[in-house]
Amino acid sequence: MNILKYLATPRWFGWLALVLVLAAACTALGMWQLDRRNQAAATVNTVQANYDQRPVPYSPSLFESFDGTMEWTPVTLIGEYDHANQRIVRNRPLNGRPGYEVLVPLKLADGTAVVINRGWLPIGNDRAGRPDTVPPAPDGEVSVVARIRPAEPALDRSAPSGQLASIDLTAYQAQLEYPIATAAYGLVASETPSPATAPVPPAKPAIDLGPHLSYSMQWFAFGVLLFVGLGYAARQQYRIDHEDEDAEPVPARARRRPSAEEEEDAILDAQGR
Repeated sequence: MNILKYLATPRWFGWLALVLVLAAACTALGMWQLDRRNQAAATVNTVQANYDQRPVPYSPSLFESFDGTMEWTPVTLIGEYDHANQRIVRNRPLNGRPGYEVLVPLKLADGTAVVINRGWLPIGNDRAGRPDTVPPAPDGEVSVVARIRPAEPALDRSAPSGQLASIDLTAYQAQLEYPIATAAYGLVASETPSPATAPVPPAKPAIDLGPHLSYSMQWFAFGVLLFVGLGYAARQQYRIDHEDEDAEPVPARARRRPSAEEEEDAILDAQGR
């Protein structure tokens, strides 16, 4: 029996359909990992291109509409911090430690305002859900160098008074009596004059593409191995089902049990009749 005819049965078509579904899932997962790698590569390229550049002068357009090619670019802003409208952002871990980030609007001379992220604070011990102390921003006119970062989406959770669930600048705007740029904020790099104490400054993003490429190759390999395994299983089962056909045929007389008369004749023959 030809092995192709052997495989052309509902049984093996069912196994093939299952393998095709699983292989498609492996391919999708592999492509997803490649997409994540491409996203990581784009982030790394942007950091390398912009992070250590000389600060550019402030322009409202840098924060009123976010341009991904400008992310992490240092910008020099001169204005006064609005201490009264400072906010704490919840659930901001740093190196595995839970904590907060401090946001303060910086009012500029041209009448615009940009939110500055001044850094990170650990969770407090005195009151649950709040840092023990928040180092104040400098008073009076201050020169701030901050890197452009995009606003974050709204989260489906609330926050206590004086806090935000995320850096949702539109929600922040609704709590103020004056307009702020809502497309991007500034991640502090330096403040002049420097405060005596300040939140933990943000660290430079890691230049790492992660293991996404190796993960994608593993998923693609799993998809190929599914077909290899199906072929091996089909060949082994075919050999088992047809091994009797390859054996030499046994005469009919040798295969059946002799009758009583045949046994008696055999005895008489052995005794020489």
